[in-house]
Amino acid sequence: MFNIFGSKPKNYENLDGTTFRTRYQSAAKAELLDVRTADEFAGGSIKGAKNLDVSSSQFQQALKTMDKDKEYFVFCRSGNRSGSACDIMSKEGFKAHNLAGGIGAWPR
Repeated sequence: MFNIFGSKPKNYENLDGTTFRTRYQSAAKAELLDVRTADEFAGGSIKGAKNLDVSSSQFQQALKTMDKDKEYFVFCRSGNRSGSACDIMSKEGFKAHNLAGGIGAWPR
């Protein structure tokens, strides 16, 4: 069928906060990635998250050294940057999940 809107299928999942946390905690090999800036990360993040700023030049470089056997649970402030990060990662062969709504959607 024709794709008249030009949208592309996503190769990653957008998950609500509860599903995101549950899948992260139950995955055999999982990594939690905060793709905000270092300043945002320093201001507070989810316990256990690693910071890898999707807007930095190091992001693409870091992907070359990351384990593709892991599942990556990715978040930012609102879910937009992490969605972009998941898109890039999935194109590189990573299994990535986006926290829809961003860090505020993480269950307390």
